[in-house]
Amino acid sequence: MLPEELYKRRRNHNNTPQSLLLIITNCVVLAVLIQLFTRCTPINAFFWIVIGVLAIYNFFTIRRNREEYNKLNILIYILSLLFMAFLFVYFSNQPHNC
Repeated sequence: MLPEELYKRRRNHNNTPQSLLLIITNCVVLAVLIQLFTRCTPINAFFWIVIGVLAIYNFFTIRRNREEYNKLNILIYILSLLFMAFLFVYFSNQPHNC
């Protein structure tokens, strides 16, 4: 028999660091935006508005959790932003079947 505590779910994701949640949020939002707005038509202004709101969200989240961001977390965050910028450029330059 396995103990009951083995498969208990964490409440409110208390053990997930805020830096990881911020990176996941950025990836999900950017993935949805790329799918919606990098199609056959030029990039919509709404795309840039949402990216601006996401940048403001990132600024305030990092500012609120400043003690958590050491050099390693900052490096990982910057690398994730560069990777997301690469994905945007890559998918926006793909030929589309319009």
